[in-house]
Amino acid sequence: MTRGNHLGDVELTDPQAMRALAHPVRLAILEHLRRQGPSTATELAPDVGATPSVTSWHLRHLAGFGLVRDAEPGPDRRARRWEAVGRGFRFDTGGDGEGGEAARALAQQMFLRYGDLPQRWITEVAPGLTPEWRGLGGLANTRLTVSADELAEIEDAIERILAPYATREPAERPADSRGVRLMRYVLPEAAEVTAAIDATAATAATAATEQQGEQA
Repeated sequence: MTRGNHLGDVELTDPQAMRALAHPVRLAILEHLRRQGPSTATELAPDVGATPSVTSWHLRHLAGFGLVRDAEPGPDRRARRWEAVGRGFRFDTGGDGEGGEAARALAQQMFLRYGDLPQRWITEVAPGLTPEWRGLGGLANTRLTVSADELAEIEDAIERILAPYATREPAERPADSRGVRLMRYVLPEAAEVTAAIDATAATAATAATEQQGEQA
């Protein structure tokens, strides 16, 4: 099944673009521009951990792959402002060859960047939330046994639900709305792990059935 792009993401297919983005400063730049809006290299520098000149170099590199572009000038028309292209980006880690290697390198960098985000949320953000908002946050860890097509259908359905909220304009948001980060880790198991779990479950079910028969 081919998944739709319901969120308006930039679709990365060029291995060079994926390798260009697999860099902590560049990922930080894109995140800042998506969350905070258009910025200059000087405004970005403190948040991305680089000097303004180095940040400007990274911005030009990202622009070469169509990931950022010039924004409307600000009050100081001499300062070049940048904005992110699209609401996010997506790429396919399932390929082979150069493209697959580049995609997995980018995925690894993203896991490294966001891996500690849940821990930071529970220690730094959650204590300051109201009980209502704090109760809506947290972790869901659900194991499914599905085919590849079924997993693609699930992901597509989730994006269809999210799309109206992700793409609406600020004026359309409720007055009491706030930013929420939905992190979806989709981690297929190795085939032998699934087989072992299924075998264990089948053995347990057989034993339970036999025990019920003896008690009857």
